[in-house]
Amino acid sequence: MSLRGRTIEHTATLPDGRKVVVHVGVPEDPYIARAELETVDVELHSDGHVLAAVNTVLDVDQESEAEELSREIARQLESGEIEPTAHAIEPLADTLR
Repeated sequence: MSLRGRTIEHTATLPDGRKVVVHVGVPEDPYIARAELETVDVELHSDGHVLAAVNTVLDVDQESEAEELSREIARQLESGEIEPTAHAIEPLADTLR
């Protein structure tokens, strides 16, 4: 399986008590079939809203690396090291694993 068929998710509880779900996977695109997509992104969701979305350097077959990235972002969100913003998660998404 690849990230085309599976999205990695971890839930983080922010220091202020809000819950944020970290999604790492192939994004939905109404114009391109999922089987043709090569992009892997990170999205942060809270209360039905997307807080942030950035592309990663991951390939669609790097599931364990996506798992590691999702856990790392969730850990840093919970500790307050980073905010739930695209600017804050982009350096993590751009790091090779």
